Amino acid sequence: MTQLECSRAGCRSAATRQVVWRNPRIHEASRRKIWTACDAHVAYLRDYLAARDFPLDVSTLEVVP
Repeated sequence: MTQLECSRAGCRSAATRQVVWRNPRIHEASRRKIWTACDAHVAYLRDYLAARDFPLDVSTLEVVP
């Protein structure tokens, strides 16, 4: 099984969450982007996107082997 890393710049920790988001100014409603996050950075990444009013959802990362 491949272990995913946190999407925060410079972080190489194992990801435990996924932040699914889109930029409504340039993406249609069906388009989603996914950032992975470790426990230490999930709030930072969520807050970064929320400050820009991007629709987002945070959930537990499910890795399929």
